[in-house]
Amino acid sequence: MVHEQLISAAVEDYAKAIYELEVRDGRARTSALADRISVTPASASQMVKRLAELGLVSYSRYRGARLTEKGRRLALEVIRHHRLLELFLVEEFGMSWDQVHAEAEALEHVLSEQVEERIAARLGEPVVDPHGDPIPTVTLEIEECATRGLESLEPGERGVFTRVSDSEPAMLRFLAERGIAPGDRLEVVDKQPFDGPVFVRFSGAVEVLGGGLARAMRVRLDPER
Repeated sequence: MVHEQLISAAVEDYAKAIYELEVRDGRARTSALADRISVTPASASQMVKRLAELGLVSYSRYRGARLTEKGRRLALEVIRHHRLLELFLVEEFGMSWDQVHAEAEALEHVLSEQVEERIAARLGEPVVDPHGDPIPTVTLEIEECATRGLESLEPGERGVFTRVSDSEPAMLRFLAERGIAPGDRLEVVDKQPFDGPVFVRFSGAVEVLGGGLARAMRVRLDPER
C-alpha cells in the first residue's frame, strides 16, 4: 500500500495526471499539467515542488516532471481504484460510460484496499475499464500497449479503436449514440488540416469526428501498416 497520512487527494490527483501525461507525451510539462488539472501554471508549479519534497517526482525546468518509483506506484494505485470503480458502476449499477468518471473521481480517494479487492473479485479481475484503459494489477503492474492518437493517422491507415479519454462526457455520449466503442476496427478515409474533422470508416459507415474528439481517441495500428 502506497498511501500515507501526508498524501492528500490533491497530491493523488497530481500523481495520476503526471502519470497520464508521461504515457502520452513522455513527460509532464507544467503547462500541460495545469491544463489537465484545470489550475493556473503557477499553482501546478507549486504543487510539483510539493510532490518533489515528498519524493514522488523529479523535476527539471526543461524536462518537466517525472514520477519516481514511489510516485509511480501511488499513481497506479489511484488509477486502479478509479478504473475499477468506473467498471463497477457500469456493470453493477447500469450507469453509462459518460456518467462514471465524475463518480469515480470522488470515490477513488476513499476506497479501502479491502473494498478494492472485493470489487475486483466481483468483476472477475478485469484488465480494462469501460473506456478501454488498462487497469493496473493488484501488484501495481500495468500493460500500456503502443497506440496513436486518431488525429495523427493519415488517410488509408487502419487499426483498432482501443481507448478514449473519459474526461469529456459529451464526447462519450457522441460516440455511444453512433455505436462506436473500444474494440471497433476503423480506417481513416480523409482528414482536414488545421485541427479539422477526421473522416473515419467504422463497419462500413463513415463518421465525421471533430479534431478534439480525434485527439481523445487512441488507436492500435494494424501491424502491416
